[in-house]
Amino acid sequence: YERRFPTCPLIPMFVASDTVNEYRSEDGAIHVIERRCKLDIDAPRLLKKIAGVDYVYFVQKNSLNRRERTLHIEAYNETFSNRVIINEHCSYTVHPDNEDWTCFEQSASLDIKSFFGFESTVEKIAMKQYTSNIKKGKEIIEYYLKQLEEEGITFVPRWTPPVACKSESSTSHPRRPVSPAINIPESATKEGLSNKEILNTSSSPSEPTAGTPDDKLDADYIKRYLGDLTPMQESCLIRLRQWLQETHKGKIPKDEHILRFLRARDFNIDKAREILCQSLTWRKQHQVDYILDTWNPPQVLQDYYAGGWHHHDKDGRPLYVLRLGQMDTKGLVRALGEEALLRYVLSINEEGLRRCEENTKVFGRPISSWTCLVDLEGLNMRHLWRPGVKALLRIIEVVEANYPETLGRLLILRAPRVFPVLWTLVSPFIDDNTRKKFLIYAGNDYQGPGGLLDYIDKEIIPDFLGGECMCEVPEGGLVPKSLYRTAEELENEDIKLWTETIYQSASVFKGAPHEVLIQIVDASSVITWDFDVCKGDIVFNIFHSKRAPQPPKKDSLGAHSITSPGGNNVQLIDKVWQLGRDYSMVESPLICKEGESVQGSHVTRWPGFYILQWKFHSMPACATTNLPRVDDVLASLQVSSHKCKVMYYTEVIGSEDFRGSMTSLESSHSGFSQLSAATTSSSQSHSSSMISR
Repeated sequence: YERRFPTCPLIPMFVASDTVNEYRSEDGAIHVIERRCKLDIDAPRLLKKIAGVDYVYFVQKNSLNRRERTLHIEAYNETFSNRVIINEHCSYTVHPDNEDWTCFEQSASLDIKSFFGFESTVEKIAMKQYTSNIKKGKEIIEYYLKQLEEEGITFVPRWTPPVACKSESSTSHPRRPVSPAINIPESATKEGLSNKEILNTSSSPSEPTAGTPDDKLDADYIKRYLGDLTPMQESCLIRLRQWLQETHKGKIPKDEHILRFLRARDFNIDKAREILCQSLTWRKQHQVDYILDTWNPPQVLQDYYAGGWHHHDKDGRPLYVLRLGQMDTKGLVRALGEEALLRYVLSINEEGLRRCEENTKVFGRPISSWTCLVDLEGLNMRHLWRPGVKALLRIIEVVEANYPETLGRLLILRAPRVFPVLWTLVSPFIDDNTRKKFLIYAGNDYQGPGGLLDYIDKEIIPDFLGGECMCEVPEGGLVPKSLYRTAEELENEDIKLWTETIYQSASVFKGAPHEVLIQIVDASSVITWDFDVCKGDIVFNIFHSKRAPQPPKKDSLGAHSITSPGGNNVQLIDKVWQLGRDYSMVESPLICKEGESVQGSHVTRWPGFYILQWKFHSMPACATTNLPRVDDVLASLQVSSHKCKVMYYTEVIGSEDFRGSMTSLESSHSGFSQLSAATTSSSQSHSSSMISR
């Protein structure tokens, strides 16, 4: 076991460790060592960025008692210990009935108090990491055993006390009670732990899975409604259904639905029973069984949610078409909130279950899942809006838990280069079995061999994909700002999306712009931004300087006699700096009107210091405009006290992570004019920005 330190090649996330305390007893029987371990957790970059860490640290204490032949391991997290509490305990002991056997027990607890609004995400990552480590346990032990054998070490003698201590230690020590050793079937290790706050892997004998000869379903019924089942699978279905009939108060789900949960857990009855019971409780709490009859989607969903049912695929599965690239996810979340979107997705899934039953009757064979066709034409940075991604992750989590094995195939068409960024964020939360059903086509690849025609009849390919079938799916488009809900309305709900702390607010005054400094070490890094102009009109600029500006100073606003309770005002560019000498403009100025949302990115050409600037937009003089003087006066009065307000979020992404997504972004509506030919510092840089009006 000690050979795992200071690092282990079989545990890639285990980067390094340092010894902080060590104790050895005089007789050599006791050895206690405490280490600080550095881990690189497999989590989305965005989550690490929000948390502000690249690595997490755990403290591990190993206590070896050679006299009693025990090894006890305790570990707890040092990083974020005020937000998340993780405790893990492992023990290796000698079996009381056969001293050549080793017993191993492991348990862990996870208590998440708060984590920047990503509590369920962190729980899922922790579960995935913990399960992965358990699965690797045997492999790691065998690796080091083989290493010892190659060094000629095949036997380690037992510890014996020093001669002077023999008489004292000859007293027999009482043996500690341990769990009996059992043979764990290999199939049982394929699944991770159940998603509970308390995890315990102490083994207990499982009940037999073979059914009695009487536990059989009618063969015609199985073939017609359930599909091919082995005797063991049939027995599992009967036993789980019987258990539900005896214990569950309420509507008993159909065999097809029970079977989905069994398949999702490889016919492990205990695990399937657990997630099925959780789902049935959830359905009852949220009245999901009645959602199709009692809930009418808001008109904004009917008009702007670009998805709908469209015939069926070649296997008879219902076909759902989603034009995600044409959908204003940010607008929908801002207009409806997360709950309405989730409820709408649930209604889609319930409709999918109903259509599967209908198609089973129509085609005379079991159809238990549907096919989803997702068109990504138009996908851009707007779809990576953080609260929107968070809403998407939650929806995925709910659907995965309550509608397992319902997705037969997912066809992703016209995936642009920005798609890998979105995929990196959501893929860790999608079940491995589900991920295997994904087929991704870039550009027009779906029209070639192995493309859409392999799965969908030519007659029903939608017209927007080059087919002849008129598709009645709404075309989506931008949700009007007039339909957005106000911050006050969102405050009245439990879920606050767009007001979360990842977005910062800033005040902009006439003569006092707000500026943000970004230091770039590696050329070709990508600066991304997302901001809303909440009040007034502003001009957005990006500058580059080889030298760092003075430490940020907050404007006292003394000249304006105005305080800024609603946001910061930081100025970085020194008054004595000259444009073209001390710093240069890397993008043409972008004028943004009140109420606009702007997303964009800039591929940096050189390292150095980049400054994002939001500046008050002064109304043009009367001589240069067609407006009468009175209109000038009225327009200027709309910006009270010459004050503007923005809410913004910025992030720097490595070029290798962004994977050249600029090409796709440039195809969207751009608010930036062409790069200025006079600007030498960015004449070969790449940029894109999109404005929503």
